[in-house]
Amino acid sequence: MNHSNIIFFERKFPSANTILIKDELPILIDSGFGSDAKETERIITQAGVLPEELHLIVNTHYHSDHVGGNYHFQKNYGVSIAAHTWDATLINSCDPEACSAEWLDQPVEPYRVDRKLVDNEEIQTGNRTLLVLHTPGHTLGHISLYDPEEQVLISGDLFHGNDIGWLNIFREGVSSIQRSMESLDRLSLLPIQKAYSGHGPQIENPHASIDAARKRLEKWLRSPEKIAWHACKRIFSFTLIMKDGIAKDEIGDYLISCGWFHDFARYSFRVTPEEFIQILLDEMIRSGAATWQNGYLIASAPYNASEKKWLHMDVKPKDWNALLLQ
Repeated sequence: MNHSNIIFFERKFPSANTILIKDELPILIDSGFGSDAKETERIITQAGVLPEELHLIVNTHYHSDHVGGNYHFQKNYGVSIAAHTWDATLINSCDPEACSAEWLDQPVEPYRVDRKLVDNEEIQTGNRTLLVLHTPGHTLGHISLYDPEEQVLISGDLFHGNDIGWLNIFREGVSSIQRSMESLDRLSLLPIQKAYSGHGPQIENPHASIDAARKRLEKWLRSPEKIAWHACKRIFSFTLIMKDGIAKDEIGDYLISCGWFHDFARYSFRVTPEEFIQILLDEMIRSGAATWQNGYLIASAPYNASEKKWLHMDVKPKDWNALLLQ
């Protein structure tokens, strides 16, 4: 290839957006959810890059909607994976906390990080240089990628066009909101012509979106309950998307089995998990995050239903050592 293109794929849940750097050393940024791995392969192939030609997959952070396709590309095509060194340490040790998968109850098939990234490191693609910026907040190991020549930013889930990534104070720390604000302040100093985030369309006015995200976080500092509601609704919505809805008579038992649900109930809202079931359901309906359809609670966000085998998939980092030996 004698030219370089940034190709942005806006994707529906359960996958995060995917960005392909089509260059001499092609790079895929975020590989989507595991159930969409073959679709990820299809879209990059149609864009002119075969999966075996990929030089590297770079993950902005380790949540399942961003790293789920890693297993498919690493196992079948030997593609190397890059991530921030803090994420890499948890991933490569198969730590039960990796990807927050156990706490969130989200399946992630095993992979290893081959290249540990640090702040201000450069990634070469041939005709383009991407600067790694450590931008913690949404997760401690979250990174953004910046092309200084074309002034393009890839922001992961730090901020979106009209939203921000949910904050996990129970796994990423109570200072997540301050870290997010510091990360936004850092990005605000960059000249940015266009930006791509982990969800939603291309961001046409990046600095306006950064300013809006910071103002929202400032409001949240005064109303911590809003942080908890923002997170709860997104976590539960993603669960409904992964499972293509949950039957009404199964919801209570499912929620009681989840670590995130217990933590938010007891420590954010000061109620028992049993009491929080109906409170959360009422808020999901009131806010429009979900609706009842034929006795099932269904997420309102547009999504692509996973194959049936994924509806009950239960692969977590605690299982990875055994699976990697197979």
